[in-house]
Amino acid sequence: MLSKMNKRNYLLTILFLSLLVNDLKAQNPLPNWEKVSEKADWQARDSQGEMVYKDKLWILGGWFDSHHAPPRDVWSSPNGKDWDKVASNAPWIHSDLPMTVVYDDKMWVMGGWYNGRLEGHSASNSIWSSTNGKDWELEKKAASWTPRIASTVVEFKGKLWLMGGIENYYFGDQKSLKNDVWVSGNGKDWELATADAGWSPRAYHQSAVLDGKMYVFGGGNYTPEYHAKNDVWVTEDGINWEQVTEAAPWNERIWFSSVVYRDCIWIMGSWSNNPYKNWGDAWYSRDGINWIEYKPKISWPGRHEHSAFVFQDKIFVAGGMLPPLVNDVWSLYLPEDW
Repeated sequence: MLSKMNKRNYLLTILFLSLLVNDLKAQNPLPNWEKVSEKADWQARDSQGEMVYKDKLWILGGWFDSHHAPPRDVWSSPNGKDWDKVASNAPWIHSDLPMTVVYDDKMWVMGGWYNGRLEGHSASNSIWSSTNGKDWELEKKAASWTPRIASTVVEFKGKLWLMGGIENYYFGDQKSLKNDVWVSGNGKDWELATADAGWSPRAYHQSAVLDGKMYVFGGGNYTPEYHAKNDVWVTEDGINWEQVTEAAPWNERIWFSSVVYRDCIWIMGSWSNNPYKNWGDAWYSRDGINWIEYKPKISWPGRHEHSAFVFQDKIFVAGGMLPPLVNDVWSLYLPEDW
């Protein structure tokens, strides 16, 4: 057993180490998010498509309200602050919650929703591409996968992979949700990799590629029957999936964003119905299993269906619904050895 003197020295050592750690934290605080623009030139919106292409940020389409057709404009920026309108009325009309990706040196827009809750609403399985944001080519009028919105699409092992989604936005049911996986080697011709990936059917989720693996996480359904997840799944071939986390420490969520930055998967923002709130949090993980919340002093307000990019060695967050709809832009830089 420790003597009284040894106990005293032990406690003093623990106190000293604790004070030292707190002092180091105070000297090296987490970098804050920086506001790049209070109000970008594009109209405030959510559910837009986003990409990084030819050294620029791109935002297109989105949602203003449920009683008008979605916008069809295209904007680009070299820095997140100065934006140029590249197109006012692109030929695609299903621009609410579309799937967007850069592949084969082109920008791709596929799927999406048209006309909100109005008569004539529909989902799409058309596929468009562009090399300048102004001129768009219809690559496929009807892809092999069913019309849908809020899927995820990523490049993995040199091919495009499209996962999940929902066929009917406001008027669907559980049967409208998907957990299928499709693969394409050219962006327009798709093959079914698996009709049932193992993870539950879902939309409004996110996907990421890290260290030769593809991940699917979160998501669920909005209406008419809400449910949300905070699970994480991984695959090395797009067909066979393994659940690595049944319940991550971040709250179950839909309508969030994700990027890969500094060899980590990041998730940011979202909306949940339990509790009912917009989240302004950010979490990162190197393996999909262990997650750490990023807590700087200054961050962006909680929101959902915003855009997230990795650009110029930073994370950018833009737009979304607080409420109200916003068109602000934020960035975060972390040193490589952070």
